[in-house]
Amino acid sequence: MKYTRLGRSGLEVSRVTLGCMSFGASDRGSSWTLGFNEARTFFRQALEAGITTFDTANTYGQGSSEEITGTLLAELAPRDEVVIATKVFFPMHQGPKGRGLSRGAIFAQVDQSLRRLGTDYIDLYQIHRYDPSAPIAETMEALHDLVSAGKVRYLGASSMWTWQFAQAQHLADLHRWTRFVSMQNHYNLIMREEEREMLPFCQDQGIGVLPYSALARGKLARNPDVPTDRGRNDGFARVRYQQDLDSDNKIIEAAASVAANRGVTKAQVALAWVLHNPAVTSPIIGATKPHHITDAVAAVDLALSDEEVTWLEESYTLAIQKASNSHHRLNQ
Repeated sequence: MKYTRLGRSGLEVSRVTLGCMSFGASDRGSSWTLGFNEARTFFRQALEAGITTFDTANTYGQGSSEEITGTLLAELAPRDEVVIATKVFFPMHQGPKGRGLSRGAIFAQVDQSLRRLGTDYIDLYQIHRYDPSAPIAETMEALHDLVSAGKVRYLGASSMWTWQFAQAQHLADLHRWTRFVSMQNHYNLIMREEEREMLPFCQDQGIGVLPYSALARGKLARNPDVPTDRGRNDGFARVRYQQDLDSDNKIIEAAASVAANRGVTKAQVALAWVLHNPAVTSPIIGATKPHHITDAVAAVDLALSDEEVTWLEESYTLAIQKASNSHHRLNQ
């Protein structure tokens, strides 16, 4: 395993992060999530492979993912040797403090996350989305106060428009509040829209990038004809990748060809492509089978050639290329 700093912060993270959405209690999670006993194997495997960074959220399994993550990490590793990241925003219960990014909600939810994780502090506390119903200045000041109180070490954000992220960072600078050091966004071979604005902004500002869905909910890793429990039951997964099926299929075929030529798996190729981007710090990978972690660790050392990268990218036809082509025509 390799390690790097999260953006320009001093926080060291592994080049692969284990996402903990796959772990949750059966009565609070989904049909495809794994409970304590099953999850233990994956946490042990990840730690033995050198993965030190673990990402969860209060909403995963309605808190049970945090409980599993905190309990197993306490059992298997010294606290100072792991980085625990969690998130806040989505509904946890009824009432004014059960959801969103108001000061009241953030203060209430961080304490509940700390209790479930069984820790005195959270290494990376992330807002799961932008909350248009709460003043962003209120959110940023509340997050800064958590850092000042020692409950949180670093702050991160997740999927939003780049202008919203820039606005939050500007307010932090203006008031000398704690800035976000990371962006957790949606990025993979068949969803590259973040290349338009967010990734260049993060590179310019020294912000670490922790992409989720690096394998496009498994579309880039498995045979499309093989059904999975999650594919059958996760409605979000079924509708997420419907932008250009012809383009997607060509990219998936290219990944399969590169993998066959290299004698590696499609998952390793898809993850190696994400890691190839200099803006990316540590892609988040989910695991419900041991080879998911094995493939992720192997991808860290898989260097793609320029020709392979071109082959993987050339069939992408969504807005990133259309915008680029329009810009080129305007400047001819």
